[in-house]
Amino acid sequence: MPSPLSADRSAAQPPGRGSVDALISQARRLKGDVDAVRRDTQSDGSDPQDRWQRALCDLALHQLNDLDEHLAQLREGPPPVPESPEAVPAAETAAPAPRRGSLLSRVGSAEWNLLTDEASWSGELYQILGRDPAAPPLTLDELPSLVFDEDRPKLTAMVTDCLVDAKPIDGEFRVVRPDGEVRTVHMMGEPVLDTDGSTASMWAVVRDVSELRRSQRAVSETRDSLQRHRHRAQTEHRLAVELQEAVLPPWRGSLRLPRQGPETLDLAAHYLPSSSSALIGGDWYDALELADGETLLSIGDLTGHGVAVTSGMATLLGAVRGMAMAGAQPAQLMAWLNQLLDATVQPALGSAVCCRYRPGTRTLVWAQAGHPVPLLFRDGTGRRLRAPDGVLLGATPGASYEQAEETLEAGDLLLLHTDGLVPGHSGTGAVNRLLALAPRFGEARTAQDCVRTVVEEFDDTEREDDACVLIARVTS
Repeated sequence: MPSPLSADRSAAQPPGRGSVDALISQARRLKGDVDAVRRDTQSDGSDPQDRWQRALCDLALHQLNDLDEHLAQLREGPPPVPESPEAVPAAETAAPAPRRGSLLSRVGSAEWNLLTDEASWSGELYQILGRDPAAPPLTLDELPSLVFDEDRPKLTAMVTDCLVDAKPIDGEFRVVRPDGEVRTVHMMGEPVLDTDGSTASMWAVVRDVSELRRSQRAVSETRDSLQRHRHRAQTEHRLAVELQEAVLPPWRGSLRLPRQGPETLDLAAHYLPSSSSALIGGDWYDALELADGETLLSIGDLTGHGVAVTSGMATLLGAVRGMAMAGAQPAQLMAWLNQLLDATVQPALGSAVCCRYRPGTRTLVWAQAGHPVPLLFRDGTGRRLRAPDGVLLGATPGASYEQAEETLEAGDLLLLHTDGLVPGHSGTGAVNRLLALAPRFGEARTAQDCVRTVVEEFDDTEREDDACVLIARVTS
């Protein structure tokens, strides 16, 4: 039976030239679209998502370039396989070597005649294997000498199955070129049977898939990297949530402080997480009954997100509680917090408001460090308290802080909050939105009702940052 590769194909006509041209045009348009997407996916290498997208684009371009070349070969018709390398001058049999890093793969062909022990290779196969076109082609017995040691059993098994059991060949193995470069090739072939059913020869096409496998490895590696990145982010988020829940006050609903005596504060608070970030921020609030019967109210925000910031927030809040229990007044407490942040190994900035409420005189003594000032609501209207001087925590070594006093009345409502409570508004705009809630606060019976009003009004699905609100209502 004549071999498909050694038969006379000089008269072969390319089938359906018009339809092949249409396929080539479609492939090239699609290639241009994919290339445009790849150019738009610029990356500095730090983001696993971008690396994954670029690797997938590389792989798609490789396949489309491959398809483009194969369609062009189909349009022009298959080249003849020479009887021997000497039959055609080397300049004609040798195709240009593929460019380093090119996504274009090459396809060569070969036939091994078992009856005459002769072999014939296409010029492209010489290029793939890095062999001198003037050298004779290797026999089947000699072929394994080019193959990577670990892959030789695979090639031997494929060839044996083809020659003995007439099974088609379809597999990959690595070859070592004379220059030491290792290439991955994919061989597909079939046995050619004689009239008595025995194997007379074997033909095969060999494709250099080195760049394809490189692209696939890049996709796999970036996918693995992305999965690790997501797993790490999920783990960090879980740790941050657990740490935050462990540090923030455990009470839910209303709380009354001090617990003894007629003059108390009705307290309620709420934490509103970001809807656009999976990372936990450094926002915190606290209410604590002190040893002298006064009540500590504090709220603040440490810049950044993640476990490190949540851990820093926990340290800051612990320091606030400890110093307040030791008798530190708000201004002194702020100065010591500033020193604490300034002395940390990891630089950080924070803002805070700390208040001491004296129930006997209904006096509020407070200080702030670059934080939104408390809002006071009385008789259906609201206003900002006059802010004492105070810079951000961690911004200036040795900074001093002032404190202010405000006498409260029965029924007054004090609102402390962090930046970002009012989505889409900051500064005066956010304050005005909060002050506009004064009539509704006047109708509320408890601090918890007031917190519920704030949450209903500002718990926006587009919230970009975490926020806290703490409300204290002076009981009669």
